[in-house]
Amino acid sequence: MRRNPKRALVASRGVEVSFGSHGLKAMTHARVKSNQLESARKVIVRNLGKTGKVWIRVFPDKPFTKKPPEVKLGKGKGEPQGYEVEVWPGRILFEVDGVASEVAVATLAASAKKLPLKAKVVTRAH
Repeated sequence: MRRNPKRALVASRGVEVSFGSHGLKAMTHARVKSNQLESARKVIVRNLGKTGKVWIRVFPDKPFTKKPPEVKLGKGKGEPQGYEVEVWPGRILFEVDGVASEVAVATLAASAKKLPLKAKVVTRAH
């Protein structure tokens, strides 16, 4: 029986909350585009207020391409459309600090709805 290689992979780097008190942890694999990360970041910044601090632990540095609509097969690869980051289960995406625990959990849960993956809020293990 053949195994799906993507199902077995989990993140080995960036799996612990290192900077803030709460973090948003990916539970499934996904390719997250830069505009999706920016949308989630805006939700976090809006809800944290001036006292909260946010860390973004991933960076979309992989370009992705797309062909224009109604183009026939062949003629090479499409033009670069934007950037994305491949996120594996266990990876911490965002960290926050400087606000109450309830506010941090609610903020990260709201930002997770903007991302194309399942995520959960984790706290820092001291």
